[in-house]
Amino acid sequence: MIISVPKETYPGERRVALVPSSIPPLIKGGHRVLVEAGAGESAGSLDEAYRQAGAEVVADRRQLFESADVVLQVRGLGANAQAGASDLALLREGQVVVAPCDPLGNPQAVGQLAERGVTLFAMEMIPRITRAQSMDVLSSMATISGYKAVLLAADRLPKMFPLMMTAAGTLTPAKVFVIGAGVAGLQAIASARRLGAVVHAYDVRPAVKEQVESLGAKFVEMPLETTDAEGSGGYAKQLGEEFYQKQRELMARTVAASDVVITTAAIPGKPSPRLITADAVRGMAPGSVVVDLAAERGGNCELTKADEQVIEQGVHIFGPTNLPSEVPTHASQMLAKNLTNFLKLITRGHEFYLNLQDDVVRGTLAACRKEVVHPQLRELLGLAPLPVRPEGSPPIDHLAAK
Repeated sequence: MIISVPKETYPGERRVALVPSSIPPLIKGGHRVLVEAGAGESAGSLDEAYRQAGAEVVADRRQLFESADVVLQVRGLGANAQAGASDLALLREGQVVVAPCDPLGNPQAVGQLAERGVTLFAMEMIPRITRAQSMDVLSSMATISGYKAVLLAADRLPKMFPLMMTAAGTLTPAKVFVIGAGVAGLQAIASARRLGAVVHAYDVRPAVKEQVESLGAKFVEMPLETTDAEGSGGYAKQLGEEFYQKQRELMARTVAASDVVITTAAIPGKPSPRLITADAVRGMAPGSVVVDLAAERGGNCELTKADEQVIEQGVHIFGPTNLPSEVPTHASQMLAKNLTNFLKLITRGHEFYLNLQDDVVRGTLAACRKEVVHPQLRELLGLAPLPVRPEGSPPIDHLAAK
C-alpha cells in the first residue's frame, strides 16, 4: 500500500501528517511512504530525515496524489476549503483520505469527496472511548492549544504569573480564570499553575469539578439549574439562550477579578456560546488578557475577532484559530502518532480491511463508494438515511488496495 503525505497548503499551517520517526513502522508493515518535498520543513523535519527513515521524497504534487492508495493530511478539504480545492481534481475513485476535515462545520466538502469516489475518514469523529484515545486528534491538538494559550497570555500580561518575595517588595500572583474544563481547559489550568498563577475554572458539567481541583485550581460554583449539560462524546452540549444569559451575568464578576481569562467552550458543529460580554471585558483591569480558543466558530467573548488582537479599554483579546501550528514539531509528532495508530485499525497486513462492526471505524467513516455514509453528516446535508446494514454481514474489505 502506498501512503502519501502532501505538503499542507492552508495559510500559515506548519504541521505535517507524518514525521520521520513514524515512517519505519509503516515500512516494516509492508507499506511505501511518499512525502512531498518540503512537507515537514516548517515542523523541523527535513527531506533528508524522511529519506533516512525510508520514505521517498517526491517533488511533483500531482505524482504524489496519483501514486497514493491513502493520503494523510493535517487539513483535509473541509478544513482547507479554499487552498484545498485544487487538490480535489487530483483525487481518484477508490483512494482513501485520512484527515481532520471539519465534517460538522463543512459537510458539503464531504459530499464533494464522496462524488469523487473517495473513501474519507474524518478524524474529528473519533468516538471518545478509552480504546480510541491513541487516535484522538482533537484531544492531542487541544492539549497543545491549552498550553500555548497560557504562554500567549503570560507574554502579553504586564505582570508575572508567580508569587515572588523580593527585596523590592512582594509581587502577588496573577489570577487566571479558565472557562471550560475539557482537554484544552485542563491543560491551560495545569500550565497556568506550573507558572505560579492562582487559577479558577468553570464548566457547565459539574462532573469535572474533581478534575479541576486535582490540578490545584478552584472550581467556580454558579447557581444555575441544569442537569443535562453533557452531550455525546463527553462534550458540553448547546443549552438555551436563557441559561447563557444567566451564566454571563454570574460570570462577569469572576471575569472582572481576573488578570487572564482563557475560554475553551466549544460545541462540535455549532457556533460557540457567548459567555463574556463586552461589558464584562470593560470591567477587567487595563492590561488584562483574554485568550478565546473558541474563536474559530465565533468565540466565547463578544469582542473576539478570529486571528486578530482586539484592545478594549486596555484589555487585550486574542482569537487564535490554529495554536497547534505554533508548536509544529510536537503537534506533528502527536498527530502522526494518532494517524499511524488509526492506520493499524483499518489495515490487515499491507491492505485495507474496514470492519464496520468496529465503533471507531464506523464512527469516522464519512464517505465511501460515492455516498456520504455517516448518519449525522447525511442529516446535515438533508440526505435520506441509508438502509440499515444487516447484522452480521461482512465488513467492507480491500476498498482501495492495489
